[in-house]
Amino acid sequence: MNAIQCKMARVALGWGTRDLARNAEVSPDTIARLERGEQLKSSTIDAIRLAFETAGIEFIPANGGGPGVRLARNSEPKGT
Repeated sequence: MNAIQCKMARVALGWGTRDLARNAEVSPDTIARLERGEQLKSSTIDAIRLAFETAGIEFIPANGGGPGVRLARNSEPKGT
């Protein structure tokens, strides 16, 4: 997951940085650092990604058009 995917996933769910931080159990500053493109520990990235996936986000690998995100099929955004 990169900074752009993080921002896109938040928007898809209607989450602010504090919502994501709460769901991933990290600080809002950590989310801001990720979205600025700073390097984070892989365990922190994993926690953030898991929070998104639990809420219904699927990460799309780069396949000629660049990496992206989408809401999972039959999924509504869950919780804030």
